[in-house]
Order: sequence, then structure tokens, then C-alpha cells
Amino acid sequence: MRIMVGCCGFTKSMRSYMSDFKLVELQTTFYRVVKLETARKWRGLAPEDFVFTVKAFQGITHTMSSPTWRRSNIKPTKNHGGLKPTKEVLESWEITKAICEELRSPFCLLQTPASFKDTPENLRNSEAFFSKIDRGSFEIGLEARGWSPSSILKLCEKNRLVHVTDPFLQDPVTLSRHETVYLRLHGCPPGKTMYNYSYTDDDLKALCRKVSEYRAERVYILFNNVSMERDAMRFVKLYFRI
Repeated sequence: MRIMVGCCGFTKSMRSYMSDFKLVELQTTFYRVVKLETARKWRGLAPEDFVFTVKAFQGITHTMSSPTWRRSNIKPTKNHGGLKPTKEVLESWEITKAICEELRSPFCLLQTPASFKDTPENLRNSEAFFSKIDRGSFEIGLEARGWSPSSILKLCEKNRLVHVTDPFLQDPVTLSRHETVYLRLHGCPPGKTMYNYSYTDDDLKALCRKVSEYRAERVYILFNNVSMERDAMRFVKLYFRI
């Protein structure tokens, strides 16, 4: 089992970060349309064994009412978001796919907003979207917040998606069906303190035990909390010492 650990976004200069980690989940690609030349530059600056995973552009998942669009370099329309199989959403996917290919990324994350529930309409749109896209040569993960496990499993099974989750909330429902596990640690334990939380030694030991129990070929572990760089380094030292 290959364990890769990193942060959701660069926590310092790219060169300095790459001297400490071999993995990053790009966040800029969610907020903005990134030029292919920029992605090509990033790939050229990185060591050959450095891994970029990509958070898909919000035009796929987030409607124009989402506050995240304030950081975008394009203006949203009513046809963006919601995994609808519209021209605008499919174009947003093509933008994301091109970035993934330029970076030689093995994994692309689609994160839906908490307001996007597993209603019949949203499920129909999601099915239609995944049936229409060119998937590329990388794996696709879905972090659907607030969905029932049965809805997530049905969509993921039918469309060959990896269920992305915070392991302190739940294990991936696709755990026994994929060779890949993708974890995003938002700072949840021991309660509902999202992001503004630093993991304790006991938290990280519990994570070590959980990861050791997974039967997977690859495990991506991305920290996404206020002290993510420090906590990721602490986890690496703890896990590989055990």
C-alpha cells in the first residue's frame, strides 16, 4: 500500500513545500480558470515524483449563488453548477480535464456544496453528467456532503467514482470496490469544529490505525485544517515510525 500525504493547497512557496511533501491538492483550480501555460509551469517546477491532485473547477458543482464565485476570474451563469449536463458545466469539465492532463494528475476531486442534496433531480443530473463526460486517464473522486451512504454508493458504483470523505466522519462507502482511498481531513474531531482545529496526538494515532486497516493500493491523505502543514508532518513521522 502506497501512502501519500500532503495539504489542500500550498502552505508556503512551491519550492519550499515540495522539499517537505510529495503531494498537494490544488485549490486554485476550483476557484479560477487556470491557464494551461500556468499548469505546465507548475509541472516543470516540480520533481518528477511529485503528485498534483486537482480540485475540479466550481463551474461543475457550484451554482451562481455560491459565495465561492467571488474569487473566480469568470462570471457564472444560471447554467453553471449542480452537475447539470449543460454546455457550461461540460465546458467547465473540459477545462478541469485539460489541467489534470497537463499536470499528469492521477486524481480529480469533485466536491459538491452542502446545499446540493441527494434529491431525485440532483441524482438525475449527476447521472447524466457522468454519462456524457470524457473521463480522461485519471481517477475521479466525489465528496458529496450530506448525502446518504446509499445514494453515494449507487452513484459511485454506476460511474466508477471514488468516494472522498473525512475518515473521522465516515469511511468511504467504496472502500472495498476501489484500489484507491482518498481522505480529506477537515479538522472535525472531537466535535463539529471544522477547519479551525489542530489534531491531537491521539487523533493522529487513531488515523494511523484506521489507515493501516484499509486494504487499498493507494491512499491519499490530504490535511485541510488551520494547522494542516504541521499536522501532516506530524502524521508522517508518526505513521512511518510505527
